[in-house]
Amino acid sequence: MRTRTGVLVGVGVLALAVAGGALWAFFRHPLAVHAFWSRRALKGAGFARVEVPAPPGPQVAFVAGSGPTLVLLHGAGDQAGTWSRVAPELARSRRVVLVDLAGHGDSAPSSGPLPIETLLSGLGAAMDAEAPAGKVTIGGNSLGAWLAVLWARAHPERVERVVLIDGGPLRHVAAGLTLQPRDRAEARKLVAALRDPGSLAVPDFLLEDMIRVAEHGPIARVIAGSGSAGRWTLDGRLGTLPFPVEILWGESDRLIPLSYAERMAAELPASRLTPLPRCGHVPSQECPALLTEKLEEVLKLPPPPRRATP
Repeated sequence: MRTRTGVLVGVGVLALAVAGGALWAFFRHPLAVHAFWSRRALKGAGFARVEVPAPPGPQVAFVAGSGPTLVLLHGAGDQAGTWSRVAPELARSRRVVLVDLAGHGDSAPSSGPLPIETLLSGLGAAMDAEAPAGKVTIGGNSLGAWLAVLWARAHPERVERVVLIDGGPLRHVAAGLTLQPRDRAEARKLVAALRDPGSLAVPDFLLEDMIRVAEHGPIARVIAGSGSAGRWTLDGRLGTLPFPVEILWGESDRLIPLSYAERMAAELPASRLTPLPRCGHVPSQECPALLTEKLEEVLKLPPPPRRATP
């Protein structure tokens, strides 16, 4: 009896230690914990993790479903799990491919700057492996939207349409904001610009983790490689894009405001703008149900037609 009691006590102590360690990890590294569970959620929803060779090193994607192919790309500093509350519903009627951009998630390289060239090289390898035949719809959020346009522009014969979610290929400077906050005040200001004012407040321990990750993580590496980014912007050239574009935009986004989306819509020869009320810069995280609903709606519609030219 005494031995059995000792075993139960030992198991209880071990359980408390594990729970304590998990709690410590959550408060110390909440972004990493969130990424871990979002990727677990993709696997739980039937997404298979695939790895493909690429010039920057192996690239990772999550794939599920059958039918027309939809490729979704996350923003800077994020990873494929950001779509975990959107992609499972989309995969009911199509083949969904979620890519870890180069240097993000589990995709190589694990160190060094991440210029647009490296990001496109990794994306190209993933597309050749997972969407080699037939036309695809490719879309993304923020940086992922920019890359989606650049890949589609280089491969128009492989594109059904492009979906831009709070991002695009035009120059933009968010005055007074930094993606690499150095203290809580800067981090809080950035978060306020990213989210709707009515969304839940972000706690201080998450702001602290943002500061830590921003210093050396993928965002810092993208910024370090941004010297050649200017040659990849398409200001004044959107009218030459031959594919239709869906634009879905969080109305509360103050990092890249709705006026940016309206400017793209005015320049693109075939586009449709769908505002997302009470959503900020990353709708897949802040308002996944609304984003899923609107994505389903626009993807069931015929692609936006080209405007008549005078």
